[in-house]
Parts: sequence; structure tokens; C-alpha cells
Amino acid sequence: MALLAAMLLLSACGGSADDPNGGGRGGHGGFGGPINVGYVIVQQGTAPIVQDLPGRISAFQISDVRPQVNGVILRRLFQEGSIVHQGQTLYQIDPSIYDAQAAQAQANLQAARAQAEAARTLAARYKPLVEQQAISKQDYTNAVAQARQADAAVAQNAAMLRTAQINQRFTRVPAPITGRVGLSNITEGALVTSGQTQALTTITRLDPVYVDIQESAADLLNLRQSLAKGGAVPTSAQVHLILPDGSDYGYTGSVEFSEVVVDQTTGTVTIRARFANPQSILLPGMFVRAHFAQAIDTSAFLVPQQAVTRDPQGNATLWVVGPGNHAVERTIVAERTQGPYWVVTQGLAGGEKIITQGTANLKDGAQIKPVPASAPQKVQAPPPGAMKGGYGRNRRG
Repeated sequence: MALLAAMLLLSACGGSADDPNGGGRGGHGGFGGPINVGYVIVQQGTAPIVQDLPGRISAFQISDVRPQVNGVILRRLFQEGSIVHQGQTLYQIDPSIYDAQAAQAQANLQAARAQAEAARTLAARYKPLVEQQAISKQDYTNAVAQARQADAAVAQNAAMLRTAQINQRFTRVPAPITGRVGLSNITEGALVTSGQTQALTTITRLDPVYVDIQESAADLLNLRQSLAKGGAVPTSAQVHLILPDGSDYGYTGSVEFSEVVVDQTTGTVTIRARFANPQSILLPGMFVRAHFAQAIDTSAFLVPQQAVTRDPQGNATLWVVGPGNHAVERTIVAERTQGPYWVVTQGLAGGEKIITQGTANLKDGAQIKPVPASAPQKVQAPPPGAMKGGYGRNRRG
């Protein structure tokens, strides 16, 4: 008898094992009726069209250092791998022969000036004599011509002097740009020539740097079609980089330009972005991933991610509040996320109520009681008589 009394007591106060609320199934306090669901109202807005594309680092400036005169390298005046500045002397070529050439050109110029002075003086003396017919006109004409030839010889020798001085200056090989210098390909004592193909060294400017991003021609075509139809508007693209180790590069870059030719081997178009690189983290040849928005979709809906699920075919679906407060399952197009939202481009209309809470046991056409998402929901007291013969009586028993 004691075992029978215990079983009756459990049956009276437990209700159904499947109903933790002590009543019938349903979302209305557990006593039947429509299912409580939380919803949000969506409106058409804007969402950036984000691209995640491969890229490769390129130097902002790169210069091969080559000699412009022939000679033997006397000294190397830089440390390999250091920063050099534009105009800084990197190599000293033996200047002896060029010093001599400059001195000879200087002497030739002085001689030409002296001859020109004498020719001009002779022409000046002949001028009154030819007027007095003391000399022939031909003699005067010859004197004037010789004076002009002497002046031309002065100009010619002056140019030769400037050439000699330039060659003299080229014996000090300067850095053409500011940047980090590489290995020296020659040593002191080596003979170099002005026409050699091998560079003495190479200078690379690493701040800023370029990132050459590869975008498929098909994606670029789709973007331009969207822009032409008015479904998207262009934006000033700010680019973020993901480094090879998966970390985020701290600086933001900007797009400089896009190529107008498609690479025939890869079917891609190169987009070039510019980045600051003060710590020289980005090195030429490094592969990275670029994350940026080329345009803004003006007809998108942002739907909380918890509202969207996938069917066995991979289609995106969600629940909306239909007419008469019935649940309606809807297939949508949601191809990308933006933060905590799915960007929905098809399948929704402005002002619709999207169910985000209480979707676990929903069925298409089920009666629901929609309330704003995250709103406090009241738990109803059991109807009168629901406890009759239940817990209170058996407790006394």
C-alpha cells in the first residue's frame, strides 16, 4: 500500500515528463495555445560588398646602382643592409684619370679664351682701317670670322670642361633613392665600367609599399554590372591585410588604381593598394590576404545570424511572422556575413518581422504569439482547478 501511495503522489504533482511547465504542449505557459516567439523588424539598408583576395607585396621604389664611368673601386662607403639616403656616396672610383682630364679641359679653355681675346682685338683694330680703306674688306672680314671662331672654340672647350667635371663627380657613386641597401656585388679593387649589366648593389624603399591584389575578371564584371544597375554604389576602399601567420597588419591601406588588362594566364585583374610600412614588416615578395570593400550594396537586409538556418540542400531559410500570426518558412539568398548579421540580398521585403527566438519547434503555418525579440515574457499562472487533486492535496495526504 505504501508503494501505491507514492506512485499516486508522483503522478499528481509531476504532470507530464515531456512538459516541464506542468501542462500541455505549447509556448503559452505550457498550457496549450500559440507558441511565443521573438521577432525583429528588418528594413532595407546598406552593406559593404567585402572582398577577401590574395595579394603580394611590391617595393614602392627599387633602384639598381651602376657606375657611369670606368675605373677601379677604391672604397665601399656603406654597410650592407643599412638605410642609405639619396645622394649619399656608396662607392669611390679611382678619380686620378678624371682629375687629369678636368685639368686638361680647364687649360684648353683658358687657351681658347686667350685666342678669342686676340681675335676680337684684331677685328676691332681692322674696323677703322677698313673704313679708311687702309686695308681690304676681305682682310677685315677674315678677322671678324676668326674672332667668331675663337668664341665658338671657347664655348666648345667650356662644354668639354663641364663633361670632365661631371665624370670627375661620377667617380663618387651616389645613392639614387633613399632606402635599404642590399648586398654589394663587387669588392674594393674591382674594375667597373659604365656599360656593365651587373649592378653594384640594389636599393629598395620599403616605406611605403605596394600590395598587388589579384581579383578575378568575373567578380570585377559582376561588381561593375551591379554599379551600372544602381544596386551598388562605389566606395573609397580601405584595405586591411592579413599576414602570412594569420595576424592582422595594424595599418590600413588605400587602393591606388586597378589594371585595365586581364592577365591571360590567370584570368585576374591587378588592384594596387598602398600601405605605410614604418617597421619594415612587409617585405617585397611576401604573400598576404587583402580584406576590403569595393562598393556598398544599397538594397541589402541585415538579419541576425541566429535567425538563419540551412536546409539539406544548403539553401538559407528563416521564419517570418505571416498573416494571422502564423509562422511562415522563407527561403532567402544570404551569401556573406557582416559582423553578427547575414547580408540578405533576396527573399525579404522591408518591414517584415523575422523570428529570431523560439524557432526550435516551429512548423510552417503554426499559430504563434509574436513579441519583440528579448522582451520579457510573462509566465501565466495555471488556470483554476488545474491543481485540483494535485500537489496541494497529496501533500496533505
